[in-house]
Amino acid sequence: MKKVKEANRYAKALLRNVGMENAPQALTELVSVNDLMVRSRAFKSLLVNPGFTTDERVKVIKSLAEKLKFSDNTVKFILHLTNVNVIAALPDIIRIATNLYLEKKKKAKAVVMTPIQVSMDRETALKASLKKLTDRDVDIEYVIDPSLLGGILIKIGSTMYDTSIKGQLRLLKDELIKG
Repeated sequence: MKKVKEANRYAKALLRNVGMENAPQALTELVSVNDLMVRSRAFKSLLVNPGFTTDERVKVIKSLAEKLKFSDNTVKFILHLTNVNVIAALPDIIRIATNLYLEKKKKAKAVVMTPIQVSMDRETALKASLKKLTDRDVDIEYVIDPSLLGGILIKIGSTMYDTSIKGQLRLLKDELIKG
């Protein structure tokens, strides 16, 4: 519980410091740092392990920021998280900050799984339907999943809409088992 509260506090601080207009860039930069932490145990150790000095961390982070052209606000935020030993909560901070940003901008993000590529006219119709459903502009990320056979699976936040054949067969099976 404390970890989530802390992540929430830092996510709000991030958005307050970078501003809503710079939030997408800052979030993208933080995702890059998080991805690097996932891929490189040495980098994660540098940020998390108290055995490394602040000077060593600053040197590596500033070098990385130069190469990846990070904004000063992002660099300061990462350095602050490492100094207060909260960098391990970066995935939660990114998730919460993204949700707060989308909430503020009256947007939602949907992940749509389909067995095939979606045509432009279907995409437009889907966006309109999701906008009507959520009362928000919806950014859609498509994932092709051939195992669905047909239909689509939509995830918006923590809500899942399953109109796939696979999902309908699973519901039918459950109903038959219940009797």
